[in-house]
Amino acid sequence: MADQVVEILSAEAIRRTLNRLASEIIERTDRLEDLVLVGIHTRGIPLAQAVAKQMERLEGIQVLVGELDITFYRDDLDQISTRTPAQSKMPCDLTGKKVVLVDDVIFSGRTIRAALNAVIDYGRPNLIRLAVLIDRGHRQLPIHPDFIGKALPTAREEVVNVQLKPVDDRDTVELIKPAA
Repeated sequence: MADQVVEILSAEAIRRTLNRLASEIIERTDRLEDLVLVGIHTRGIPLAQAVAKQMERLEGIQVLVGELDITFYRDDLDQISTRTPAQSKMPCDLTGKKVVLVDDVIFSGRTIRAALNAVIDYGRPNLIRLAVLIDRGHRQLPIHPDFIGKALPTAREEVVNVQLKPVDDRDTVELIKPAA
């Protein structure tokens, strides 16, 4: 029996969700000039770029976007496959800035814990918030997103597969339920 794949968000639904996230971030952020969106490698980066582009359309202000690779900050390096880390790129010193970390899926919270440690290497922000496309639950750490695209209750054995251009060939979010 094959795994069951269910589309959770289409490309159009992802676009609408990112528009809503951009509006929510604008609404809860005074002085957008002090805001930096920091995408977590890999799919958090195109998400952060898309949100920033929508914020610019809505407010006429170019929001800065950074790229963060957390590979060396992970607490499970001995359990994951080896890969060459990407280079983190920050558009400015983050000291005094309002940072919104952006990622595709939050699960255990360990990626975000690592991202919090990594972002401090680029300055001391006044505020750090978290925006995610999908919150699938099952936290192991007391970390909760400030901005959630879609809350998706899942079973631990299920997989949330996010595909985003230009990293992937299409924009979609799928839930993969393993065969019984």
